[in-house]
Amino acid sequence: MRRTDNKNKVKANNEDFFKKVFGIVAKIPKGKVTTYGEIAKALGAKSSARMVGWALNSAAGDDSYPCHRVINRNGDLTGKRHFRTPTLMRELLENEGIEFIGEQVNLKKHLWLPKQYS
Repeated sequence: MRRTDNKNKVKANNEDFFKKVFGIVAKIPKGKVTTYGEIAKALGAKSSARMVGWALNSAAGDDSYPCHRVINRNGDLTGKRHFRTPTLMRELLENEGIEFIGEQVNLKKHLWLPKQYS
């Protein structure tokens, strides 16, 4: 197989993974959050939380999906720098009734676990 064929295969696989990520993100209920790792686990790629982040970064500035509902495993808003203002992600979450404990989302109350992707 030629090198360009491998690049095209990787690109296609990434695009498919990204589509699946956004399919899960679209299902996160209002007033709930999930984590990069939980999305990766639902996709059967438990160690791919970082790639989930890359997928979401590709949609920076696109309000088609509720990307503000995806946070890190500790409840931190690690994706906030990809929003128009540094406080917008938190504002969007608070407008949905999400509660914070300091700077972290109250995961005990608001964590949503996606089902296995099929």
